[in-house]
Amino acid sequence: MISKLNRFLFSREAVDEDQNDERALQLATAALLMEVASADYDISDAERDTIRSIVEEKYSILPDEAAAIAHRAEVDTKHTTSLYPFTRMINAGCSLEERIEIVSMLWQVTAADGRIDAHEQHLVRKIADLLYVPHSQFIRTRLQHDDR
Repeated sequence: MISKLNRFLFSREAVDEDQNDERALQLATAALLMEVASADYDISDAERDTIRSIVEEKYSILPDEAAAIAHRAEVDTKHTTSLYPFTRMINAGCSLEERIEIVSMLWQVTAADGRIDAHEQHLVRKIADLLYVPHSQFIRTRLQHDDR
């Protein structure tokens, strides 16, 4: 999966390394969001829209660019067998606060279709563990989305 991300990133015009790293983090985050959305075997339009919106707002990018990232993440995650490449990249490039924010975004996606499926909940917990988010923060982010 990392090789697919790198091919996608580096097949474009040469840009500086910081932009490549930022784009890789955007794709890794979007891929985790798509993984959670597909955990119940059905990605709703509301979940897709939420993912595009999250990527657009989080990374301050244009709607078309956010849609391209979300689409690429959806296509790539259909062939993914492990979350590790994504979580490894995020762990290497994000602070604890940013990783907690990603867990919060995962909850936002799970709630987008009006229900949180048990498979989605399990996957969010698994991803939070892989991102080394303390359990107390995992619970806190969940409760924030239960209140909405």
